[in-house]
Amino acid sequence: MAYPKEFKYTKTHEYIKVDGMQGTVGLTNYAQHELGDIVFVELPPVGKEFKQNDVFAVVESVKAVSDCYAPAAGKVVKVNEKLVEDPSLINKDPHGEGWIMVIELTNPADVNNLMDVATYEKFESEAGSHH
Repeated sequence: MAYPKEFKYTKTHEYIKVDGMQGTVGLTNYAQHELGDIVFVELPPVGKEFKQNDVFAVVESVKAVSDCYAPAAGKVVKVNEKLVEDPSLINKDPHGEGWIMVIELTNPADVNNLMDVATYEKFESEAGSHH
């Protein structure tokens, strides 16, 4: 699965897709692959504010419980309610239907210290080669 060029990526395998002052946040294909079948997502409440790198959600898979870290500071304006009914959307379509939240960016410059797609792909292949 190709990584979208317009996303920015974290070392903890979250992405953010910035659109003006808002950012859509989710887990990367690598993250869902490592986690295996996702059975539960604890979504953040709308209106909650996060700093960059704060835990914003918890994802439970058949293998592990994993914290998700905010790629940028912001306030939650929307969460993906579909994940309550069907957490496996993260497995099926992590970069699309499986998004987790939309935040209003507190400081859009936060995303400047994230990885672009080329850097992330290199990082991911190096992470993958440790298995």
